[in-house]
Amino acid sequence: MDTASTRKFVGQILHVEDDDDDAELTTIGLAQAAVPLRVHRVKDGIECLAFLKHEGDFAGSPRPDIILLDLNLPRMDGREVLDAITQDPTLCKLPVVVFTTSAAERDVSWSYQRRCSSYVVKPVGFEDFQKALRVVTDFWFDVATLPVAND
Repeated sequence: MDTASTRKFVGQILHVEDDDDDAELTTIGLAQAAVPLRVHRVKDGIECLAFLKHEGDFAGSPRPDIILLDLNLPRMDGREVLDAITQDPTLCKLPVVVFTTSAAERDVSWSYQRRCSSYVVKPVGFEDFQKALRVVTDFWFDVATLPVAND
Protein backbone atom coordinates (compact mmCIF):
# COMPACT_ATOMS: atom_id res chain seq x y z
CA MET A 1 0.00 0.00 0.00
CA ASP A 2 1.52 3.29 -1.10
CA THR A 3 0.43 6.00 1.29
CA ALA A 4 2.17 9.18 2.35
CA SER A 5 3.30 7.47 5.55
CA THR A 6 4.92 4.53 3.74
CA ARG A 7 6.63 6.45 0.92
CA LYS A 8 10.31 7.16 1.30
CA PHE A 9 11.42 10.76 1.53
CA VAL A 10 13.32 11.85 -1.58
CA GLY A 11 15.46 14.92 -1.05
CA GLN A 12 15.44 17.53 -3.79
CA ILE A 13 18.73 19.28 -4.54
CA LEU A 14 19.21 22.10 -7.01
CA HIS A 15 22.83 21.97 -8.16
CA VAL A 16 23.96 25.24 -9.76
CA GLU A 17 27.18 24.39 -11.59
CA ASP A 18 28.53 25.32 -15.01
CA ASP A 19 31.49 22.90 -15.05
CA ASP A 20 30.47 19.52 -16.48
CA ASP A 21 33.27 17.62 -14.70
CA ASP A 22 32.36 19.06 -11.29
CA ALA A 23 28.70 18.36 -11.99
CA GLU A 24 29.48 14.72 -12.79
CA LEU A 25 31.62 14.30 -9.65
CA THR A 26 28.83 15.84 -7.60
CA THR A 27 26.20 13.55 -9.11
CA ILE A 28 28.37 10.52 -8.31
CA GLY A 29 28.88 11.72 -4.75
CA LEU A 30 25.23 12.51 -4.16
CA ALA A 31 24.22 9.06 -5.43
CA GLN A 32 25.98 7.64 -2.37
CA ALA A 33 23.92 9.64 0.13
CA ALA A 34 22.02 7.83 2.87
CA VAL A 35 18.80 9.52 1.76
CA PRO A 36 17.49 9.05 -1.78
CA LEU A 37 18.11 12.29 -3.67
CA ARG A 38 16.84 13.82 -6.85
CA VAL A 39 19.42 16.20 -8.27
CA HIS A 40 18.37 18.96 -10.64
CA ARG A 41 21.19 20.81 -12.38
CA VAL A 42 21.23 24.24 -13.90
CA LYS A 43 24.32 25.85 -15.43
CA ASP A 44 24.05 29.51 -14.43
CA GLY A 45 22.30 31.98 -12.18
CA ILE A 46 19.61 32.91 -14.68
CA GLU A 47 18.55 29.26 -15.00
CA CYS A 48 18.71 28.91 -11.21
CA LEU A 49 16.26 31.73 -10.60
CA ALA A 50 13.98 30.49 -13.40
CA PHE A 51 13.99 27.04 -11.76
CA LEU A 52 13.22 28.48 -8.32
CA LYS A 53 10.45 30.72 -9.68
CA HIS A 54 9.01 27.99 -11.95
CA GLU A 55 9.47 30.08 -15.10
CA GLY A 56 9.83 29.08 -18.76
CA ASP A 57 11.30 25.61 -19.23
CA PHE A 58 11.21 25.19 -15.44
CA ALA A 59 7.46 25.75 -15.02
CA GLY A 60 6.99 22.34 -13.39
CA SER A 61 10.14 22.36 -11.30
CA PRO A 62 9.95 21.12 -7.71
CA ARG A 63 10.98 23.26 -4.77
CA PRO A 64 14.47 22.10 -3.74
CA ASP A 65 15.23 21.20 -0.14
CA ILE A 66 18.72 22.66 -0.54
CA ILE A 67 20.70 24.51 -3.18
CA LEU A 68 24.34 23.66 -3.93
CA LEU A 69 25.60 26.92 -5.42
CA ASP A 70 28.88 27.56 -7.20
CA LEU A 71 29.98 31.20 -7.04
CA ASN A 72 31.74 31.40 -10.38
CA LEU A 73 29.02 31.08 -12.99
CA PRO A 74 28.42 32.58 -16.45
CA ARG A 75 25.72 35.17 -17.20
CA MET A 76 24.69 35.65 -13.55
CA ASP A 77 27.19 34.53 -10.94
CA GLY A 78 26.50 32.85 -7.63
CA ARG A 79 26.90 36.09 -5.70
CA GLU A 80 24.06 37.67 -7.66
CA VAL A 81 21.98 34.53 -7.17
CA LEU A 82 22.56 34.59 -3.41
CA ASP A 83 21.54 38.27 -3.33
CA ALA A 84 18.36 37.51 -5.29
CA ILE A 85 17.43 34.55 -3.06
CA THR A 86 18.08 36.56 0.11
CA GLN A 87 15.87 39.43 -1.07
CA ASP A 88 12.95 37.29 -2.26
CA PRO A 89 10.47 36.49 0.54
CA THR A 90 9.37 33.29 -1.23
CA LEU A 91 12.95 32.00 -1.56
CA CYS A 92 14.85 33.40 1.42
CA LYS A 93 14.16 30.36 3.65
CA LEU A 94 15.83 27.94 1.25
CA PRO A 95 19.12 26.58 2.58
CA VAL A 96 21.95 27.57 0.25
CA VAL A 97 25.21 25.69 0.51
CA VAL A 98 27.92 27.56 -1.34
CA PHE A 99 29.99 24.78 -2.91
CA THR A 100 32.83 26.44 -4.77
CA THR A 101 36.56 26.42 -5.51
CA SER A 102 37.13 29.83 -3.91
CA ALA A 103 38.72 29.79 -0.48
CA ALA A 104 39.12 33.58 -0.52
CA GLU A 105 38.18 35.12 2.82
CA ARG A 106 36.26 37.91 1.03
CA ASP A 107 34.05 35.30 -0.70
CA VAL A 108 33.48 33.38 2.53
CA SER A 109 32.62 36.52 4.52
CA TRP A 110 30.49 37.99 1.76
CA SER A 111 28.51 34.75 1.37
CA TYR A 112 27.76 34.54 5.09
CA GLN A 113 26.76 38.22 5.13
CA ARG A 114 24.24 37.28 2.43
CA ARG A 115 22.94 34.50 4.70
CA CYS A 116 24.31 31.40 2.97
CA SER A 117 23.60 28.36 5.14
CA SER A 118 27.13 27.00 4.84
CA TYR A 119 30.24 27.50 2.75
CA VAL A 120 32.23 24.51 1.48
CA VAL A 121 35.41 24.78 -0.55
CA LYS A 122 35.41 21.99 -3.13
CA PRO A 123 38.21 19.57 -2.29
CA VAL A 124 40.61 18.73 -5.11
CA GLY A 125 40.93 14.94 -4.69
CA PHE A 126 38.12 12.57 -5.64
CA GLU A 127 37.87 10.92 -2.20
CA ASP A 128 37.85 14.25 -0.36
CA PHE A 129 35.30 15.64 -2.82
CA GLN A 130 33.01 12.67 -2.18
CA LYS A 131 33.49 12.94 1.59
CA ALA A 132 32.54 16.62 1.56
CA LEU A 133 29.31 15.82 -0.30
CA ARG A 134 28.53 12.99 2.10
CA VAL A 135 28.98 15.31 5.09
CA VAL A 136 26.79 17.99 3.48
CA THR A 137 23.97 15.57 2.66
CA ASP A 138 24.21 13.79 6.00
CA PHE A 139 23.87 17.10 7.80
CA TRP A 140 21.09 18.62 5.70
CA PHE A 141 19.00 15.47 5.34
CA ASP A 142 19.74 13.53 8.56
CA VAL A 143 20.46 16.20 11.18
CA ALA A 144 18.98 19.56 10.18
CA THR A 145 15.28 20.37 10.10
CA LEU A 146 14.43 21.83 6.71
CA PRO A 147 11.86 24.58 6.23
CA VAL A 148 8.43 23.69 4.89
CA ALA A 149 7.73 24.89 1.36
CA ASN A 150 5.67 28.04 1.27
CA ASP A 151 4.88 28.23 -2.43
